Amino acid sequence: MTTALYSHADSYAHVTPPGHPERVERLEAIAAALSDDRFSALDRREAPMADPAELLRCHPEGYVARIKAAIPAEGSRALDADTHVSPGSWTAALRAVGAISAAVDAVLDDEIANAFCATRPPGHHAEAEKSMGFCLFGNAAIAAKRALDQHGLSRVAVVDFDVHHGNGTQDLLWDEARTLFVGSHQIPLWPGTGDRDETGAHGNVMNLPLSPGTGGPGFRKAWETHGLPALDTFSPELIVISAGFDAHEDDPLAQLALQEKDFVWITEALCDLADAHAKGRVISTLEGGYDLNALAASAAAHVEVLMKRGR
Repeated sequence: MTTALYSHADSYAHVTPPGHPERVERLEAIAAALSDDRFSALDRREAPMADPAELLRCHPEGYVARIKAAIPAEGSRALDADTHVSPGSWTAALRAVGAISAAVDAVLDDEIANAFCATRPPGHHAEAEKSMGFCLFGNAAIAAKRALDQHGLSRVAVVDFDVHHGNGTQDLLWDEARTLFVGSHQIPLWPGTGDRDETGAHGNVMNLPLSPGTGGPGFRKAWETHGLPALDTFSPELIVISAGFDAHEDDPLAQLALQEKDFVWITEALCDLADAHAKGRVISTLEGGYDLNALAASAAAHVEVLMKRGR
């Protein structure tokens, strides 16, 4: 089976103000990298539009309505100091949720081996009733809930290696005993959450804080010592990856020092766990990464592993 790449032109219609780090050029850089001949075997799929009801798996109806009402007819509107919406943001957000939802269905129906969703806006900072950190809706958490409630799975793991703590995913899955959320991230750093003592209502959250300056060896040690054994014990039937590449040493928004080879390593490790417990089923969605060259190279390295493991 193949690796699917979900994307859509509507993702480019979510336009942020000039100078904003979460910008259209991020997807352009990834698309250019994935146009290389070595990615010719990708199953390139158009991300469908999610039914807004899909958002209700994690967000109250009133919150969804507020986000839709906030979309401006023209220009840009700030929801907070970091999070902005433009006329195309609602459609882009529904494509992002639609992409990962379709990936869940295709992987669990054995149509494809695994998938990467190259969409925006990202999602792992969106809490149940609060947009923040460039994020509107919890894409990865919604996917996990879809796998549990629509496909009848019993255990879904969400793994996050973005440099910023996935506070939104943690909030959305805090009370969900059928999930395990494991994330590595820099501390201290915005949003100021993600300490080790944040463990979820059912012991279903594991945070792996990393000090500024941590490079590949420290990153790998944290996952080898804590994260990967916890995932192995949990025995997930599906792994959903929040793939943020801003822990790269060249990223301007933080101070970790990972390289592309470290993203290759964690992707391979997660694929090993998926092979052992989940029939190889892995779904990945784009989160952060703000140096365009580092983002493109890291995302390409991540997808290349998925392709090799999906054969």
